[in-house]
Order: sequence, then C-alpha cells, then structure tokens
Amino acid sequence: MLKGIDISTSALVAQRQRMNTIAGNIAAVNVSHDPASGEEPFYRRMVTFQADTESLDQNASGTGVKYHVEIDTDTPLRKTYDPGHRHADQDGNVTYPNIDLVTEFVNALEAGRAYEANISALDITKEMFSTSLRILA
Repeated sequence: MLKGIDISTSALVAQRQRMNTIAGNIAAVNVSHDPASGEEPFYRRMVTFQADTESLDQNASGTGVKYHVEIDTDTPLRKTYDPGHRHADQDGNVTYPNIDLVTEFVNALEAGRAYEANISALDITKEMFSTSLRILA
C-alpha cells in the first residue's frame, strides 16, 4: 500500500517540476538573452521522465518516476527584426528563445491533468488503506 503512495508522490514531484519549467519558459518568451548567463540566448527547457528503478525497492512491483530537465537546442531560435533593440546584431535582428506559447500552454494543461490524476490515485490508495484497517479492526 505504501508503495502506491511512493509512486504517486514521485509522479507529483515530477509533474510539479514540469509545471515550474513550463512557467519559466513562458516567463522568458520575450527575453533576448538568458538572465543567468547574460550573453547566451535563452533556450527552451523541457522535462523528460523515466522509470526510477533505483530509489524504490526493485523486489516489489512498480517503479517511481524520475525526471530530468533538458535544454532544447534542436529547435531554431526566433529572429525578429528590431534594429533599435540593444541586443540587435549587425543586420538589426534580435534573437529570441525557441518557445512557442501554444505548445507551452498545452503542456501546462497536460501536466495539470497528470497532477490531478496522481492526486486521485493517492486518494484512492488512502481510501483502500483506511478500508483495510476498518476491516481488520
């Protein structure tokens, strides 16, 4: 029973990180340089998931979720003509992140639904645990 709680909890943590990453992408959609480095362009961040077979007991069934934040350098950066901008190149183009707001909002909706599904799984596990204790008592 506690294994189910551990699995759902790891999934909740992973989805929370995904939402934080999406929020950071949305906040940086119109920055011309990465605030952390100052000179490098900001690239879209993505969260990838995989089964976490290391932190949970492998003898029992089920695995948790492990996440990793990756930087999307495959998608080209956006260029906008704005010769008056302080970060414009010699041709008057400003480089902006490779972030598509529609994609980010869809990903946020998906992450929210996955978070809700894991909350429901936790509630069901809690109800099963409570019912089991009531039967045994």
